[in-house]
Parts: sequence; structure tokens; C-alpha cells
Amino acid sequence: MNLKQRDKKHLWHPLKQHQLNPESLAIVKAKGCILTDENGNEYIDAIASWYTCMYGHCNDYIIDATHKQMQQLDQVMFSDFTHEPAIKLSEALINILPKNQNKIYFNDNGSTAVESGIKMALQYYFNKKDKRSTFIAFENGFHGDTFGAMSVSGLSVYNGPFEEFLIDVQRIPTPNGSNTQNILKQLEDYISNHHIAGFIYEPLIQGAAGMKTHDADGLNSILEYCKNHDILTIADEVMTGFGKTGKYFASDYIDTKPDIICLSKALTAGLIPMAITSCTQDIYNAFLSNDMAKGFFHCHTYSGNPVACAAAIAGIELLISEEIQNNIKNISSNHKAFLKRIKNHSKIKTTRHIGVILAIDLNTKMERYGSLRDKLLTFFMDRGVFLRPLGNTIYIQVPYVISNAELQQVYQAIEDVLEIV
Repeated sequence: MNLKQRDKKHLWHPLKQHQLNPESLAIVKAKGCILTDENGNEYIDAIASWYTCMYGHCNDYIIDATHKQMQQLDQVMFSDFTHEPAIKLSEALINILPKNQNKIYFNDNGSTAVESGIKMALQYYFNKKDKRSTFIAFENGFHGDTFGAMSVSGLSVYNGPFEEFLIDVQRIPTPNGSNTQNILKQLEDYISNHHIAGFIYEPLIQGAAGMKTHDADGLNSILEYCKNHDILTIADEVMTGFGKTGKYFASDYIDTKPDIICLSKALTAGLIPMAITSCTQDIYNAFLSNDMAKGFFHCHTYSGNPVACAAAIAGIELLISEEIQNNIKNISSNHKAFLKRIKNHSKIKTTRHIGVILAIDLNTKMERYGSLRDKLLTFFMDRGVFLRPLGNTIYIQVPYVISNAELQQVYQAIEDVLEIV
């Protein structure tokens, strides 16, 4: 049996209805922007494998760093010990994070980074004898699949069976440049009628919602309002972080900085799972006490894994390099030219672009996981391009190392698909 056949015996894949789509493509090799399947077919990874492998697959610089680390220290529990890779990573992160961030807490994926952020906010007030139980979040936001992260997410396609078990969340629309005052009035009402612990948001771009963008000035007004009313703000930069928007973090576009930031995905360049929840000194101080119970009793076995830290350090070194920064600018410039070329196509409803992220809404109705979406996915793969539409939204989030020729192949696949929808 080949890998595809063996896979079906025991494996259960995420976000997949196996009754309708029983097969999964077997990938045996990845390098740079190219995925290779078991039959030798190659595909440009135009979404960087869910926005993780931003420096390309099997990047030699990152592999060398992790190989060196795993020969010296592979794993040690982080509750009683520390080590240089974790310390060095904390220093590197604090140098590029918004200036109000001062403490680094380790998790193991994006959902648990959010989970930690939610628990930090709840316990922050609990420790101050100010019990709060409600969060504010954007409509159609997505923050992960663990229970706290599900609670603050607004995409019911993921949450449906679990709604009655989730924590209390009040939702507001994303700011669009003209609705900010209405949102602030809505916030005023929520604050008057609920004990609000925090506002969690994807800054500037809602990823799973279809790379939907919102107004930076409006978001800044919301954050200011929350701070003025003693509500903690949590930026979910799991998708947006590490250069994808053209700056190190999407929060860099916004004057009012979050109290807590959630990071994962490109943090370790797709090599090893790890996540981080960073926070201000004020958040951290609320957990300091002679009372043991006021500590943050939340832990992951692989917290601060030295090898994952080494991958993250190498990734940051690449991110701040002149070469990668120039590549990001080049991709952004190419995206801009491509959208100008196709913006008047009759099959395109709307387009948007920031940094290396580009999104196109097709002028046709599609289910998020329907047959037409599957048809488009197959169409792209047949042309050697891995793109994964979100409903009627086709989006690109390419690795920073993509060549101009590879980028043009991605664009051409999109232009070709416009002729069949």
C-alpha cells in the first residue's frame, strides 16, 4: 500500500469530513516553498503551511541551530529549571515586541497561548478581589479550538456542539472607519451590564474569517476605551505576528498597545510546536504574593523546550535580517501590482492586501467547506499550487523566501481559476 492508503487505516485528520473526503495527499519532502508528494509531484506552498514556515521549509539556518541545540540540551522541565535558549529567546522577543511587553510565558500552540491569556486576565482581577467573568470579542473572530479559545471565537462552524459549555462573551463588530462611535456605545452598554475582564482581538486582520481587514484608527479607539475603563486587552497575533503584515507585529500599526499578546505559528518557523503569551509588568505583578494560590498555576510539559527555543531564536535572527525584510517588501510590491492587474475582473467582488497577505473575495456564493471550494482546491493543486480557500475567499500568505517566478505561478493559478467560477 502507498502512504495515502495506509493513512486511511488509523488516522483522523482535522477540519475534515472523512465520509465525504476520505483521502489525504501524502507529502514526503519539503524545501523552500516546495512540497513534494509521494508520486514526485511538486506544489508551491502559497500559505506557508498555515502561516508557519515563513522562512521556507527545512531552512538550513534554522535546522543548524536546532541540531546544535539538541546535542547539548533536548528537554528539561521549566517549572524548576531554566536554560540559556529560553533566556536568549525572551531577550530577542522583548527587543521586537511592543515596548510595554516585559514578561514571556511559554505554551505549546496558538490555542493554548490564547487560553493562557484568558486565564491571566481572569486571575488578574481575581487576585485583586475583583471577580470578572465576561470577555468582549469581535464578531467572526477565531482564536483556537480549546474551550477558552473557542469561547471567544465567533465562527459557529467550529463551536456549534459546544456553545452551552463556553464562557460568557459579548461581541462587537470590527471597526470599518464609520462605525467606531456605535461600537463605543455598545461597549459602554456591555460595561454597564457585565463584569468585563478583557477584550480579545485579532489586530487588523481576522484570519479564519477570510483574511477580513479592519480599520486601525477604529481599533485604536476601542483599545483606548478599554484601557480607560480598566479592561485588559489581549492581542491574538498567532497568525499576524513575525512580519506578515509588513511590520514585526500587527500591533505595531496601532498606537495603543495590548496588555497581553499571544504568539505561535511562525514563532518557530514551522519546525517545532511552541507558543508564547507575553504580558506587561503590571499583569505579572498581580500574581506576586506570599499567598501561593495567587501564582499562575498553568503549565505545559514542554514549556520552554530548548530545541523549540533555538528554532525561534534562529527565526527572529532571520526576520530582522536585511535579506528577509527586503523580501517582505518585494512580495508586498508584487501583491500590489497583481491586485491592480485583476481588480476589475467580473468574478472578483473585493480585494485586500497588507504585507505578504493578499485576499480576494470571489463574486460567487460558496460554502466554507462545500463542493465548489473543494473544486477550487483541486484546481490549484493540479497547477502545482497549494492554496486553501476560506469560503469564497482566496488568500495568499507566502513564505518570505519565495522567488518571483514562483510568485507569478501562484498569481497565474488564481487568474486561471477566475475563468471557471
